[in-house]
Amino acid sequence: MTQQNRIDRRFARLREEGRKALVTYLVAGDGGPENTVPLMHQLVASGSDLIELGVPFSDPMAEGPVIQRGHERALEFRTSLRQCLEMVREFRREDSDTPVILMGYANPIERMGAERFADAALEAGVDGALTVDLPAEEAGPLSDLLRARNLRNIFLLTPTTSEERIQAITRLASGFVYYVSLKGVTGAGNLDPQAVRENLGRIRRFTDLPLCVGFGIKDGASARAVSEAGDGAVVGSVLVSAIGEARDGAAARDAVAEITGEIRTALDA
Repeated sequence: MTQQNRIDRRFARLREEGRKALVTYLVAGDGGPENTVPLMHQLVASGSDLIELGVPFSDPMAEGPVIQRGHERALEFRTSLRQCLEMVREFRREDSDTPVILMGYANPIERMGAERFADAALEAGVDGALTVDLPAEEAGPLSDLLRARNLRNIFLLTPTTSEERIQAITRLASGFVYYVSLKGVTGAGNLDPQAVRENLGRIRRFTDLPLCVGFGIKDGASARAVSEAGDGAVVGSVLVSAIGEARDGAAARDAVAEITGEIRTALDA
């Protein structure tokens, strides 16, 4: 029997309460490295259930222009994977409950070494990893390393993922599954709640894991629409855009609080 970690406990609690998860994303170091941990605490205070902390990367190919610019801003401060881990460690000094997932690309993990990364993630207080460009066929070794440390390996599924691949990916996945509601990059297009509902139904035939829907969620109405069929909504681009437009850390926290609070209220309505 796998021991529960923060991600599992959070989804179990939300299920008991009959509530949907609000998963929020920001890029570590965006707006200045000193502002990342205060922003994480602000997200929690405003109603976020889980935080995805983006690891800045020079070629974030799955991201739309808004989040790409967030990565570029963070890299101006030379924010590294090691610094991301330090940020999580600092966050844990005040928050021992909120799950934190590192979301990024394989190259920084490969540079650090997968085993060293898994050890460092556990020690810092990370709960899981989502490695955007690591296909299921190559993810087994990292999944094993994370599982041995009671950390979760989160995977993406898309509208075009075949049933054969859904089966292969959900066999490796743990924590929750991130369903990409749109074809294309983050922040793209218009949501089709009916298509989301149908695809989540298809995925549920292969897994009991919570299903969270992301890409294209801009406000409370869109979050509520997609989460009705799933277990939660993932909100990223709208937050990263607000952080990029803020004149300083305090303004960024205010903007993030307003967006997160509005979505939380809609999800709980």
